[in-house]
Amino acid sequence: MHYVKCAVLSLPQLFVFVSRPLNLLCLALSFTGSLQQRIIGGQEVEPYSIKYQASIQYNNYHYCGGTLIHRQWVVTAAHCWRPYLIKVVLSEHNLSSKEGVEQVFNVSRVLVNYMYSYRTFDSDIMLLKLEKPAELNANIQPAVLPTSLAPLQGGTVCTVSGWGVTQVYSYYLSPVLRAVDVQIIPQCQYYYYYRITDNMVCAGSPLGGKDSCQGDSGGPLICNGYFEGIVSWGISCANKYFPGVYTKVRNYVSWINWIIDNDSIS
Repeated sequence: MHYVKCAVLSLPQLFVFVSRPLNLLCLALSFTGSLQQRIIGGQEVEPYSIKYQASIQYNNYHYCGGTLIHRQWVVTAAHCWRPYLIKVVLSEHNLSSKEGVEQVFNVSRVLVNYMYSYRTFDSDIMLLKLEKPAELNANIQPAVLPTSLAPLQGGTVCTVSGWGVTQVYSYYLSPVLRAVDVQIIPQCQYYYYYRITDNMVCAGSPLGGKDSCQGDSGGPLICNGYFEGIVSWGISCANKYFPGVYTKVRNYVSWINWIIDNDSIS
């Protein structure tokens, strides 16, 4: 089974469809406790050093990550969709305290990619338009979208970040932003058979123990300075036999740019 790496879900451990997304399930159960969200095998980052990191919050509780790509646009996973009460927080580090530098935004537009499949998590990408532009500063800067079409090489070291839990069977979010280095895993069909599409990329550790998981859904995978992946799904978490699966951002750069360039809603 798979998990959607979303947050706040107190489900039996049998239901481990770690797609880092369980949309409807997360919505229905999000107030009962923290779903297994986490960066596993990583460490706390220097506060505000990941300047593009966003916390996507439902009813003022973090449940997914996101990536600022433009003063008024954030990219996250489509499985992180909620019908209302979504807010985006930038310049966040410690979820349990007000640090005085956060910027909090309502969301004025939600655009799920038209090819998204909630069954397979193909095209698991969504754009959120902030109600007003973010104020870029020392703590807040957009991530750089990929420009190269050359395939990501196996073994490339990338960084994934989020507020997920830090142990595989924990139910509690990390209060502080954490990150871990993972490697691009080639030939991912070997692990997941027919479930991997050309719109997905796998990353993890050949030895296991390093991964994103529930609650990290929608967060960024950065490789060589470029925003290459969105935390999407996987079987279990930090399992060497099942690397994390990420939406391949480079396949959607044209769509992202078209949406932003043609946006006429203030």
